[in-house]
Amino acid sequence: MVDVRVVVLGAGIIGLTAAVRLLEAGARVDVVAAGGPESTTSWLAAAVWYPTYVGPPADVARWGRATYEMLARQAADGVPGVRMLESLALYRSHPEHVHWMDAVGPIRPASAAELPPGYAHGLRFAVPLVEMPAHLPWLAGVVEQLGGRLRRQQVRSLHALCAPDVDVLVNCTGLAARDLAGDSSVVPVRGQIVRVTNPGLTMSVRDEQHPLGRAYVHPRAADCILGGTLDVGRWDTEPDPAVAESILRRCRDLVPELAAADVIEHVVGLRPGRPEVRLEESEPGPSGTRILHDYGHGGAGITLAWGCAEDVVRLVLDRA
Repeated sequence: MVDVRVVVLGAGIIGLTAAVRLLEAGARVDVVAAGGPESTTSWLAAAVWYPTYVGPPADVARWGRATYEMLARQAADGVPGVRMLESLALYRSHPEHVHWMDAVGPIRPASAAELPPGYAHGLRFAVPLVEMPAHLPWLAGVVEQLGGRLRRQQVRSLHALCAPDVDVLVNCTGLAARDLAGDSSVVPVRGQIVRVTNPGLTMSVRDEQHPLGRAYVHPRAADCILGGTLDVGRWDTEPDPAVAESILRRCRDLVPELAAADVIEHVVGLRPGRPEVRLEESEPGPSGTRILHDYGHGGAGITLAWGCAEDVVRLVLDRA
């Protein structure tokens, strides 16, 4: 156990998981954010375990495996918002083995009867799905149950949180790290999705190489998330009607039953893109406060969060 005072900046999935692991290790933790979890990018995420637009590969594989195992346990324990989701990945040629496959449970070739028209190849497996509007409030509650505090504060510089009584600051600010950490390699990765009624679907389906753009269908308890886009460097958050129509068309190619679904809303979110996740310590701030960084997870926050949180704890313990 370690007795240090830590401030975690950011109340999305990355910040909250880091806070939980630090509290479990004995740290005294405050989570600071301008708003609650509902104001974070994580709240908008489709949040199906799958490494999207993130690196480096070796660390992603390790973080992803740890997170998969944690979420699978949470699903088995009935944690709010978490369940294992039967999934079908579609391919236009024979699929090659890629690193994420090592983290999931059994994978088998899809049978011809499981494939939609026009597809000859597919893989079946199960991955965690997390409904963020149910899960993030639960996770914030865990932070408080473990003795952590959630504090709302607008922060304009990392040094503003450095003080003699703060041993470590953990920067989990996602896209805001571009300004707060002076990191110009952080860029928005705009994601547009369509939320529709669920016509009775229970299986997630994706085709990362669809001719109209990447396509995925993620059924949730009361709706389905259809996507989507990876628009690197775009800051605008207004849904594009033409893109929305393309998403509907490509997702109906994957799951024809979606023709009976009604559109609920169009949503745009900005993922925190970076060539590689930044998980390291930088120069200390005023009063000697150590500054650690955990940001740049692209479209894989839910996929890597718990694994990254474990590395944050190791960094803190290295010099505690």
